[in-house]
Amino acid sequence: MKRTVLNVAALFLGITAFAQNIQTVTNSKGPVLGYSADSGVKILTIGGNKFKDLNKNGKLDKYEDWRLPVDERAKDLASKMTIEQIAGLMLYSGHQSVPAPPDGIRAGKYNGKFYKESGAKASDLTDQQKKFLKEDNLRHVLVTTVESPAIAAQWSNNIQAYIEGLGLGIPANNSTDPRHSATVTAEFNEGAGGQISLWPDGLAMGATFDPELVKKFGNIAAQEYRALGISTALSPQIDLGTEPRWYRIAYVFSESPELTADMARGYIDGFQTTTGSKNGWGNKSVNAMVKHWPGGGPEEGGRDGHWAMGKFAVYPGNNFQNHVKPFTEGAFKLAGGTREAAAVMPYYTISFNQDTKNGENVGNGYSKYLITDLLRGKYKYDGVVCTDWLITADEPKTPGGFAGKPWGAEKLSIAERHYKVLEAGVDQFGGNNDKGPVLEAYQMGVKEHGEKAYRAKFEQSAVRLLRNFFRTGLFENPYVNVEETKKIVGNPEFMKAGYEAQVKSIVLLKNKANILPIKERKTVYIPKRYSPATFNWWGVYTAPSLEYPVDIEKVKKHFNVTEDPSKADFALVFVKSPHSEEGGYSDIDAKEGGNGYLPISLQYKTYTATEAREKSIAAGDPVVAPNVHDRTFKNKTSTATNFTDLLAIENAYKAMNGKPVIVSVTASKPMVFNEFEKHADAILMNFNVSNQAVVDIITGKYEPSGLLPLQMPANMATVEKQKEDVPYDMETHKDSEGHDYDFGYGMNWSGVIKDARTEKYKK
Repeated sequence: MKRTVLNVAALFLGITAFAQNIQTVTNSKGPVLGYSADSGVKILTIGGNKFKDLNKNGKLDKYEDWRLPVDERAKDLASKMTIEQIAGLMLYSGHQSVPAPPDGIRAGKYNGKFYKESGAKASDLTDQQKKFLKEDNLRHVLVTTVESPAIAAQWSNNIQAYIEGLGLGIPANNSTDPRHSATVTAEFNEGAGGQISLWPDGLAMGATFDPELVKKFGNIAAQEYRALGISTALSPQIDLGTEPRWYRIAYVFSESPELTADMARGYIDGFQTTTGSKNGWGNKSVNAMVKHWPGGGPEEGGRDGHWAMGKFAVYPGNNFQNHVKPFTEGAFKLAGGTREAAAVMPYYTISFNQDTKNGENVGNGYSKYLITDLLRGKYKYDGVVCTDWLITADEPKTPGGFAGKPWGAEKLSIAERHYKVLEAGVDQFGGNNDKGPVLEAYQMGVKEHGEKAYRAKFEQSAVRLLRNFFRTGLFENPYVNVEETKKIVGNPEFMKAGYEAQVKSIVLLKNKANILPIKERKTVYIPKRYSPATFNWWGVYTAPSLEYPVDIEKVKKHFNVTEDPSKADFALVFVKSPHSEEGGYSDIDAKEGGNGYLPISLQYKTYTATEAREKSIAAGDPVVAPNVHDRTFKNKTSTATNFTDLLAIENAYKAMNGKPVIVSVTASKPMVFNEFEKHADAILMNFNVSNQAVVDIITGKYEPSGLLPLQMPANMATVEKQKEDVPYDMETHKDSEGHDYDFGYGMNWSGVIKDARTEKYKK
């Protein structure tokens, strides 16, 4: 960084000044302190040690003393905070983009103007950010897309400098959803891709069956996060993938409680551990917010809780306890010194009829039974509990709309919802920038319990929240060195490790006559892939396209490429798993007199749900669908939007006239293989990693080692008959070579893999 002129006093104190007027102070036997010279914060020297006087009272308070235990510091600071300040600490911001776009959920302005017209720098704070930081006392900021790592680091420094001089000098705890996967698919991984190392995520990481690899990822990802100014990860997602139709199954590790628990432990140990620290915590640590308590996997019919159509998780197999295991046996039993995940996020869903104490069916974040009785009481968890985003906001007008998710509390006011969440035992509100409803809820608590008791309750939450600031060193130095950020984020070593992990996640399902690998320079036919018109997570339209699914120039380094199948030695067909655009609900069906609920198909061909339940387990919606008392989709029909992928395989098979056909499937959930498996000589399955990694396996540069983290169903009948909460309960596909596509199955060049992984994680 560019050095600024140092004054004599600065030299005497051992202060180094950098651009942005950020200065650092070195302690000989303690932490490096970082502060903004413009904040008014002074340095106190006591007994040869240096401390930041954050509240500017000229003396060393306990919370400013880095020599004291974290809990002592947190309790001291909580006792000094006003209720307004604690209310702000309880807020977790909506999605922030750097710079802010002019529209959508991340929109923002700079001095009243949109970014392009404002003359602002990309790293400047928006008007909205300044407001919620200063007026609402918000200190937890969710970062999504960034222009570059350097801009992200500068923006983080700007936030810290802006708030350091306010009140008690509490820094920002910036966070992110997963951002190391190759592509953006939804609001919960919106920062994905870009200039950062790219790794397998969710099912892809699960397919490695390697907790040590996940731990290595966590360590590297934590280094990149801290270099970006990020100190909390809104991950990992450790729900069990027991419902094959569920939209978010792509982001879980597996359907195995044991494998998922081990992966969770490795992931969190990697993120939270600062090497060399006595208790694991330090300025290289990243808090992990594990999700979604008590397990969001068993969604009825596979519909997701982001929408009213998917409000309910159901347990027809009475298997609730297995869904809790990844938390109790993994996230809360770490091998490293940090002991347990720093935070927990409950899911949106109503865990239907699981409250055995009160018989209440409300969203998990509203449930006193799930939070206080189970999580806090039975399992002794005393970390932060933060709601999923927007559970206190109003729900949409129809079950298929995207808005607030106050499931089970729809008829309460926004303030009343906040109060119910607090009474459940939750500490923090995801996606809320406004302290107003929290203060209203506080007054409700004072009225019911008395001011002393509710002040104590707020301080208790403040202590939990503040621990995650103190343990990660934010009070000592929340600033990052932008030049170091450029060197760390996405460096070649990290990129190589991520790519090799992607390769390890790819599963070889079929290899008839050992057609793979193909090391000779042969001629390949790769059909272009048709992508139908789609609407994304937010309802934004994308036009249809027809293009190569892989970088043809890179393929040409290994093979000759032809567009004429008759001239090819083999065909390589890239497809995606079947996708249902509606996600299990159609406003059109509802308008035409139906209940709106449709089957979610895992096959390409048109599917009619003749084997579906006669009557849904959970039903009833007091606001958006009061007349719907049964959500069954029996005998209804749906067709995958990408049914043309099946045609691509069939046409390639016909055109090749007996010559080998290799199919590469990029999957986001389990799928039915019996529609096309017989037309393929080899099948490779990946869970949203690079197609280039697939090519590198085909050429023999790498040997496949991935294993199926989920069962692949024989047909849709077995999908309908399985129970949403039970793993391994489907009939699996058996291919022409006699192999069952079951949990833990995969091949290498020698045949079916049988190793320490398959032995340990038997179903």
